[in-house]
Amino acid sequence: MYFNSVKFVFFFVAVYSGYLLLSFRLQNLLLLAASYFFYASWNWKFLSLILISTCVDYVAGLGIERVTSQIAKRRILMVSLVANLGLLAVFKYYNFFIDSLLSLTGSMGIELSAPALQVILPVGISFYTFQTLSYTIDIYRGELKATKNFLDFALFVAYFPQLVAGPIERASVLLPQLATPRIIKQRHVEVGSWLILSGYFFKCVLSDNLAPFVKQVFETPDKSHGAEVLVGFYAAAFQIYGDFAGYSRIARGISMLMGIDLMQNFNRPYFAENPSDFWRRWHISLSTWLRDYLYIPLGGNRGSRWATYRNLLLTMLLGGLWHGAAWHFVAWGAFHGIALGIHRFLFIDHGRHPKPHNRQMQIWKIVLFFHFTCVGWLIFFIPKLGDLPILWNQLVHSWEWNGLDGFLTIVVFGVPVLLVEWWAERNNATYAVLAWRPSLRLTMYVITLAALILCGSPESEEFIYFQF
Repeated sequence: MYFNSVKFVFFFVAVYSGYLLLSFRLQNLLLLAASYFFYASWNWKFLSLILISTCVDYVAGLGIERVTSQIAKRRILMVSLVANLGLLAVFKYYNFFIDSLLSLTGSMGIELSAPALQVILPVGISFYTFQTLSYTIDIYRGELKATKNFLDFALFVAYFPQLVAGPIERASVLLPQLATPRIIKQRHVEVGSWLILSGYFFKCVLSDNLAPFVKQVFETPDKSHGAEVLVGFYAAAFQIYGDFAGYSRIARGISMLMGIDLMQNFNRPYFAENPSDFWRRWHISLSTWLRDYLYIPLGGNRGSRWATYRNLLLTMLLGGLWHGAAWHFVAWGAFHGIALGIHRFLFIDHGRHPKPHNRQMQIWKIVLFFHFTCVGWLIFFIPKLGDLPILWNQLVHSWEWNGLDGFLTIVVFGVPVLLVEWWAERNNATYAVLAWRPSLRLTMYVITLAALILCGSPESEEFIYFQF
């Protein structure tokens, strides 16, 4: 069951109607049952993985808090880490590492064999695994008290709006909202409704209409001419942004209608001026998770300069691998890790702070870094790294102008999004449209709804990040 399906609309209307009628504790029971039903509608067998993570981390959290010995605390934490990362390793990475090992030994003339696991990737396993891990780690660090209410914790792990594609919430933020009565205010309804409406535009109009052009280029790179590759270059950037930011908006909007505030996962990322700025804006819940639970424990920037560069690269390599068990994701992580290291080398470690610049200079920096980001999306989307030179060759040597449809789709649906976000960037507005006067806001609502009805893709595309 996906957000962009009719089934989900009926599901949410039924759940929300009951939610409004029930008392606080019964609301939580309803949300937990709805969350398990939501996940089971995809594959009920994998509910067992969520239940295992829930039980292990609930008990581990209580155990870490109750014991006094630091060694005992560390041992309990290790149980949580092994259980969660073990499930992730088996279901997501086992075949990847085995295949890579066999390819490596085969290239050296050593023939080995190993059993392959015939399993499918459970939806959302990377998201809820990281979410539950942060809970036990925070308790171990003394930054969080363990919850004693099992149902509240189970809801924290399985909360359906953000279960399968985030944002990756921290227990210190989400658990208190689940453990106390919610009061739905007018602001919740206004913000939530706009987030849902705009989220569906991002997904069904912007992303899904660009999906065919992206598939055409990246699935058959040798058959794509230069103009098609160029269109795919930009279409990929807008597709993944519309897809993932659209999901995050819908998730936050649905949650907001229930009086629960999820973190902002995107903050106008294509207005970033450098790599560091980009990762403060893109997939914020993951980038902050990697910072707090990987980069800083590795040493962060507390050691030598080269140790800092190493930590940045390792963090982004693992961040790339988090996205998928494939070498092109690792390469994408390395691409951004190297970029972060170079930016730090030039503008932080050697004191070459850029001089104050005017608006025109800022625009040029944004445009240049946007294209740098698009190059990264080529690595992200390409199924095999060996296809990347083919794409570049087609772009340079096989030029025919036959990508007009894709170009117009980007202009018609992507440019308005950038204009609204440009206004929000200029005015530092979190919710740009809600800051407009009522008549202009109503006009935007009508235009967005009309675009959904008239231009929404007839073929519902699965969310890209469901694969991770």
